[in-house]
Amino acid sequence: MKAYKILAINPGSTSTKIAVYEGKKELFEQTLRHSSEELAAFASITDQFDFRKQLVLDAMEQAGVKVADLDAVIGRGGVVKPIPSGVYEVNDALKHDLEVAIGGQHASNLGGLIALEIAKLAGVKGYIADPVVVDELQDVARVTGRPEIERHSIFHALNQKAVAREYAASKGVSYESQNIIVAHMGGGISVGAHLKGQVVDVNNALDGDGPLTPERAGTLPAMQLVKLALSGEYSYDELRKMITGRGGMVAYLGTNDARDIIDMAKNGDAKARLLLDAMCYNVGKHIGSAAAVLHGNVDAIILTGGIAYSDSVCRYIEDMVGFIAPVVRMPGENEMQALALNALRVIAGTETAKEYV
Repeated sequence: MKAYKILAINPGSTSTKIAVYEGKKELFEQTLRHSSEELAAFASITDQFDFRKQLVLDAMEQAGVKVADLDAVIGRGGVVKPIPSGVYEVNDALKHDLEVAIGGQHASNLGGLIALEIAKLAGVKGYIADPVVVDELQDVARVTGRPEIERHSIFHALNQKAVAREYAASKGVSYESQNIIVAHMGGGISVGAHLKGQVVDVNNALDGDGPLTPERAGTLPAMQLVKLALSGEYSYDELRKMITGRGGMVAYLGTNDARDIIDMAKNGDAKARLLLDAMCYNVGKHIGSAAAVLHGNVDAIILTGGIAYSDSVCRYIEDMVGFIAPVVRMPGENEMQALALNALRVIAGTETAKEYV
């Protein structure tokens, strides 16, 4: 079988990660850093398109990778309309929603746009896969106590889906045959209940719902939050940052680096230890809730994301939830590989790309 060559593109707020794969083999990976001075020249993230695209093309040329040799280009999916999991060809509708930032300005919006442009140069197709807005929630999970408010699905879909598929494959079964709970632990934390290939319940990690994290407050007591919001002391933007960005551990400790916090706890900092334990405790609670969603029929619990490299964090959570199902550690994010494997399934014919409408 032909070893297809795939370019994967993952734009972040201050960097653009790129990688080229030949089949499942990584040929090269590089992180292109963008200084605040460089980015300050652009009025919006969308305006960074030409700047970042050219950096990607220059990096490929320096690495000796010819655009003409590519069989597919795939970018990190942006904040678009809620869509089911899968690989999507970047069509006119998707391009439009990425360009106008229908879900808000976010660096990941550039992934599909750059993928499409470079794909055109190569004479192939451009794709996105499993953006953060993947929505497979069952209806009952959307309902809150107020008709004005509905729960939304925004989570680490790319990595959650990738590790769940990888785990299932390691057991010689399909992802669609398994009930798996995945806890992605990083700057944000999402805990998803995967029911036979569908994430039927998950916390909105982008907006700070769920467990407290290194930089998100997590779900807060409603009336205390209302009083804070109506105190007149804070603007909307200030409150938003208090919940996501400047919430969680950084609000208490002044750092959002989980490695530093773990070291502080190891070295006897009682405050850091309490906060780290609180994070683990809340992750364990949400895993327990996800197990209830799956009616206790759980094949595995996967701990993933950067914080899953910590033995102490994983042990705390395992002690809480190990009675539910086997706990599997799959640390890191591996987003570039996940993107490439998604594209590979489509161009190899084992999966059909979906249409964004």
